Amino acid sequence: MPNWPPDPNKRPENSANQPAPMQQQPSQPSGQEWRLIENTLLASVVEQRRARRWGIFFKLLTFGYILLIFLLLGRGCTSKAPTGLEGIDTSKPHLAVVELQGTISSGDVANAYDVNEALTRAFENSNSKAVALDINSPGGSPVQSDRIWQTMMDLRQEYPDKKLYAVIGDIGASGAYYIASAADEIYVNPSSLVGSIGVIMPSYNLEDLMDKVGVEDRTITAGEYKDILSLTRPLTNYEEQHVEKVLANTHKHFIDAVKEGRGDRLKNPEQNKVFSGLFWTGEQSIALGLADKAGSIASLEKQLELENVVNYTPTDPFSIFMDRFAVKMGAGIGSSIKLDVLPQEEGNAQMR
Repeated sequence: MPNWPPDPNKRPENSANQPAPMQQQPSQPSGQEWRLIENTLLASVVEQRRARRWGIFFKLLTFGYILLIFLLLGRGCTSKAPTGLEGIDTSKPHLAVVELQGTISSGDVANAYDVNEALTRAFENSNSKAVALDINSPGGSPVQSDRIWQTMMDLRQEYPDKKLYAVIGDIGASGAYYIASAADEIYVNPSSLVGSIGVIMPSYNLEDLMDKVGVEDRTITAGEYKDILSLTRPLTNYEEQHVEKVLANTHKHFIDAVKEGRGDRLKNPEQNKVFSGLFWTGEQSIALGLADKAGSIASLEKQLELENVVNYTPTDPFSIFMDRFAVKMGAGIGSSIKLDVLPQEEGNAQMR
């Protein structure tokens, strides 16, 4: 086989007369198809540009919100406690107002540190002609209440020419009334709830319920009475007497403070059960000597012939911003009026 291996560059002899295979030419798109492709591409480009612009807008908006929140947090967390007086003219004669709102405790807005600081600033300003404590509180911690009461008594003694008023709104009960009793005069609304001079320590016995559901108490203590307020067993006679003595001692402090603050203005307190834990309307409290007259911050301002009212209550700008934001978000949903009871914690004595 002289022709083996075949030459790859040599054409086979039997293919000499065969026509070369035809190459299929791609079809060219028509003018209408070109326009369709062009419009599709242009629409895609426009959509991408629009999406990019909206993306930049929302990123800037988010950045602006975050920056605003950090600025407000920065103002609220500075080393200098916010006074709420920035931009307010305190150089003119005015009625100084300090708010006492909500439950009285160290972790809430109505805490002794902030309230006492605001009261002190209000008295120290020579242009404040009188100070009013605007109260709307169901009470709370006996310790926090007593600290505010003591500060009010000290400030009255230090500034004898500047009167201190307590103005009760919806409610001024328990620890809130403890505080109010330190004022020179107490103003109330005829429908305010006033009084509740007493102390409470809630306790429950769930022993029978736990037996029914098969729950076993495995509490371990060191100290005979460490579990004195346990939910899984009743109090012994000795334990009950001990708790009663503790509450009675705290109650005595409360009674002594009210007597010192109100003095002879109380009318037959024993006969009228003023210290029994009962509460009354503002109108009834005036008759009992628990309050002096009906009025409000506005009527007090008019009575004192002062045109300006300055609020000395410490404020947190971030909280104000969030409160206003929540109000706007909730606008139109509706509203309701609710009288909240004093929140209780197991084992914590609360004034009521």
